[in-house]
Amino acid sequence: MDGNGRWAVNRGLPRIAGHRQGAQVVHDIVATAPAAGVSALTVFAFSTENWKRSADEVGSILHLFVTTVTKWLPDLVTQRVRVRVIGERSSLPPDVRTAVRVIETQTESGDGLHLNVALNYGGRAEIVHAAREFATACAAGRATPESLTESTFESNLWLRGEKSPDIVIRTGGESRVSNFLLWEMAYAEFFFLDVLWPDFTPDALNDVIRMFRKRNRRFGGA
Repeated sequence: MDGNGRWAVNRGLPRIAGHRQGAQVVHDIVATAPAAGVSALTVFAFSTENWKRSADEVGSILHLFVTTVTKWLPDLVTQRVRVRVIGERSSLPPDVRTAVRVIETQTESGDGLHLNVALNYGGRAEIVHAAREFATACAAGRATPESLTESTFESNLWLRGEKSPDIVIRTGGESRVSNFLLWEMAYAEFFFLDVLWPDFTPDALNDVIRMFRKRNRRFGGA
């Protein structure tokens, strides 16, 4: 969801104004995605590299997550959205960890859209986490190196239980994946859009899905 800061700066606004507008776009997409045929949606909210930003911006983004959870939780429950937060939680501030527990607990019975929020997430960190989990199982005698398969490795990923994504959308005019879902996106179809995230709309999502359905996915076959 790239481009929040630039969207605000282009309008002479503080960067957090762009993040607020970006959060509103997430709300709109979550509300309309199921009608477009989307069953699972993973949004990259805060990366392991985003700690490099100013303390004010980092604090504002994390506080925005807390206020957004509080504000939109009733809507998510009504829409039967199941929310799961993926990423390294231990270094998040206590109020953010509390908000994570609340939103996951209150939506765990949702049988509609699966919304995965990547918070303090990095694709490499996820792979390292999974490798450590498997190594721990081996050391405890619950697994052996020979028992390692793609399936058993995936069971230790933060996004375990979800199917691999069909589509990866990168807004903001950049053509890179920026450490997002590195394991899971092996056969995803990529769409790099020259639009800032706060300007992304449900119609834009529908356009991407229409283009996706025209692609020939062979998964290595002829």
